[in-house]
Order: sequence, then structure tokens, then C-alpha cells
Amino acid sequence: MVVVMKENATQAMVDAVSDHLLNVGFKVHSVVGVNRIILGAIGDKRGIDLREFEIMDGVHEVIRITEPYKLAGRTFHPEDTIVEVKGATFGGEYVPVIAGPCSVENEEQMFTIARQVKEAGAKVLRGGAFKPRTSPYAFQGLGVEGLKLLHAAGKEFNLPTVSEVMDVSQIEVMVEYVDILQIGARNMQNFFLLKELGRIKKPVLLKRGMAATIEELLMAAEYILDGGNYDLILCERGIRTFVTYTRNTLDLSAIPVTKKFSHLPIIADPSHGTGLRDKVAPMARAAVAAGADGVAVEVHHDPDKALSDGAQSLYPKQFARLMEELRMIAWAIGKKI
Repeated sequence: MVVVMKENATQAMVDAVSDHLLNVGFKVHSVVGVNRIILGAIGDKRGIDLREFEIMDGVHEVIRITEPYKLAGRTFHPEDTIVEVKGATFGGEYVPVIAGPCSVENEEQMFTIARQVKEAGAKVLRGGAFKPRTSPYAFQGLGVEGLKLLHAAGKEFNLPTVSEVMDVSQIEVMVEYVDILQIGARNMQNFFLLKELGRIKKPVLLKRGMAATIEELLMAAEYILDGGNYDLILCERGIRTFVTYTRNTLDLSAIPVTKKFSHLPIIADPSHGTGLRDKVAPMARAAVAAGADGVAVEVHHDPDKALSDGAQSLYPKQFARLMEELRMIAWAIGKKI
């Protein structure tokens, strides 16, 4: 349930309500709204009489949350969440672009691409160090050495970095070198990993699973929020359907639907969503028009020789052109790239 405090409620009143919620077995999360403090009480306490909280000093109203996702929904957090990462703002009026190679391959490759995407206007540098691949014989990434190269390139060009974490054992080293920890589609329901990422103090980028519903995505987000990490960004990266012309079906309708039910920012990944270079730019443009809070695309200076996903990686000139197009679309809907 949600306890909405009055505008003039004192901190002592808020503490009293919070303590009472804890005493009856709830886990309490608080959010400061524009004019009020809202307390989210999490727990299966259907026998609780809401009136015992409604009569407490400073309480404006008590609302029972009917959605299975309590913290990710707008009942608890009516206003949009804005996640800021070293100058990149996800949510609100900004639409930052994440760009970089699928995999970190070597120092020359990483620095070359970082410079090019920075010059074009990217706000975050991406690069995979640990790679979950369908085939065990495919390139699995450079591991910690890849993280170090990504970190060095981000520092050199003043770009925050994002890379995928695959296992709980990788979190400690990832936190040291990366600014945003990404959960890939295959790990969206790795609940033990989600719980651990809820305890860290760095932003998390959560990708929708290939066969996951929007509700399942929000329930996965709930695990991270319940741990106390509210710097969470969702990502629509395509789902598996009967279509064979593209790698996945990029479900852009998920963007306005998710924004209706959740306060969390959501971005789109047209590179994985389509798997084809010539489809990336059109879907990136459509994503911004649909209200995405950001776009993530793969860029490689020599995609024909890329060690992974070269077919869906843009050439730097294509990326620069896309950035110009996205600026015009963002302006048309009152946002900024």
C-alpha cells in the first residue's frame, strides 16, 4: 500500500508512520514528491485495516496498490524518475544516446570508436567485456582487460560507460570500472543477480527479455528497486516473434505503454532489436518519436572485421548522420539529444 503524507507533515510524523509500518511487518520505501512525502509499504498484509494508518497525524490518504509491481508503478511514484550519470540524463526533456562497439576488442579499436561517437554527440560509451553468446565457440569478450580498456576510453573522452554484467561474481570488478551496469535480455529473470544489483550504488540498465511481457519486465525491475537502488533504466531491445526478416521484433509500443504504468525511464536498442545495419537508423528515429528516454546503438569503425555483431553495427559516418536526424525529431517533440 501507499501512505501519502500531508503537505505540512513534519519529519516526526513521517517517522511515526514509518515506524508503525515496520512494526506490523512492512518493508518501507519513501519518495519525496513535489509537495508530499509518499511511503510505500511492501509486504503481503491483506488483513491490515487501512484505517489505522489513515487516522495517524500527518497522513493525507492511504491507497492499496493492486498492481503486482509496487515500487516500479506510478501509484507509489507518480512523477517520472530521472537518472543522471556523469552528465547523461535519462528522463525528463533529454534523450541521451549510448553508442560504442558490441565488444571491446583492443585499445586502438576502443579509443577510435570512443572518439568518433563523442564527436557525433553520444553521451554514454558502451562496450561488452563479458559476452553471453549463443555458441560457446564465439568470442566471449576480453573480461577484466576489456573493462579496463572501456574505462580508459571513457576517461579519455569524458564519457560515462556501460557494460553487461553476467554473474554476481563480476559485480565487484564491474563497479570499479563501469558507470552503468547492464543486465542483458538473457538475465532479466536472474533474480539472484537482480537482488545483488539492488544493493549497489550505481545505475543499472535492465533489458527486456526476448519473450518477456511488460509486466514481467516491471516485476524484474521490482527486485532491484526493493533492494534500494532507484537508479534504474529500462530498455526495450526487441522480442522474439514469428518474423524472420529481422533478428528480433522491436516492440516500440512498449515504450508508451511502459511509461503509462511506470515512472522509470525506458530507452530503445534498435541494434539488437533488428540485427541489421540498414534497419537501425529508422527504428532509432521511431523510438525517439515514440517517447523513448534514450537510444542505444552499436557503432564500429570497421564492422566487417568486428568480433561480434558487425552486421548490426553502424559505420561512424552513419552514426553521425543519425545523430543529426535524432536532434530534429527530439526538437519536434520538445526534447533534446
